[in-house]
Amino acid sequence: MPAAYEIRAADAGKSKKQSMADLKLRRLNELNTRLKEDLERPRIRVSEASMSLIQYCTNTKDFMVPSMWGSVDRREDPYAPQQSNSCCVIM
Repeated sequence: MPAAYEIRAADAGKSKKQSMADLKLRRLNELNTRLKEDLERPRIRVSEASMSLIQYCTNTKDFMVPSMWGSVDRREDPYAPQQSNSCCVIM
């Protein structure tokens, strides 16, 4: 009849704890590396970013905002439905 409890080696529990500690240490080192990379990322001020965005929006023609740019010719509008010369469309 098999024994209900096994006798474990004394090192088995320690090695498991050691591997868990190694795993935690590796995760902390990876997190530390990611945080260092975040600190090295170049930053710009919010005022500079907003001025750049405003300048882009005023200088770039947006076909989806006709109230600002006026009506758009169908040949220039990439969002206009394409005209086909055939009499029927198969879907």
